[in-house]
Amino acid sequence: MMSRRRRAAWWILPVLAGYAALAYLFLPEFWIARDHSRDVGPASMVTRTADDIPGDPINVGLVGDQQAIFRAMAAAGWDTADAITLKTSVDIGLSVLFGHPYPDAPVSPLFYEGRKEDLAFEKPIGESADQRHHVRFWRTPRTGPDGGTLWLGSASRDRGVGVSHDTGQITHHIAPDVDAARDGLIADVKAAGWIASTYEMEGVGATRDGRNGGGDPYFTDGKVLVGVLGSGG
Repeated sequence: MMSRRRRAAWWILPVLAGYAALAYLFLPEFWIARDHSRDVGPASMVTRTADDIPGDPINVGLVGDQQAIFRAMAAAGWDTADAITLKTSVDIGLSVLFGHPYPDAPVSPLFYEGRKEDLAFEKPIGESADQRHHVRFWRTPRTGPDGGTLWLGSASRDRGVGVSHDTGQITHHIAPDVDAARDGLIADVKAAGWIASTYEMEGVGATRDGRNGGGDPYFTDGKVLVGVLGSGG
């Protein structure tokens, strides 16, 4: 006679397979088709997910070389995010489930102008990777007022882990005030003595009803705040 555990497995496995197919195959295609008519091209100031769904807005920038960015972010208390591997994926899951510290947990990839982020950093909130500040940066061919390389980024605050409102995929949910995340990052770098000057660029444009790739709402004044790096504190 089939054991209770084996009978449960006959139900659980098809449910998990159905969830995976719905969340990671069929629903992303639906949202891609929905957003196709609103697509404003690769030069828009919005990132895209691996499923090609509009993601978080570009809202921050730094001007300087790569090594200066690493030094500035470290001085400001931001950790370089680990690459996504099987081990780091397990580690972040354990951090969220059991409250273990993981200050350099990986971040999911986002794409800007067809490219995955070049750099990613985070600043923990509390003990686990459930909540954190994080930013992704893309190197651009543009330069700042001092002739240094312009890196455009997307900064936000993770408020907890859940499932995507649009696809059902497991994801971090962001806090809606992405301007606060942007301003906080620049303030951290400035307090560490690495900001020589700041200026603003036009970004995604002011919006009160933005939605990222996880279906999370956000609002913004639509500006990109750029910090020009100096020689450090």
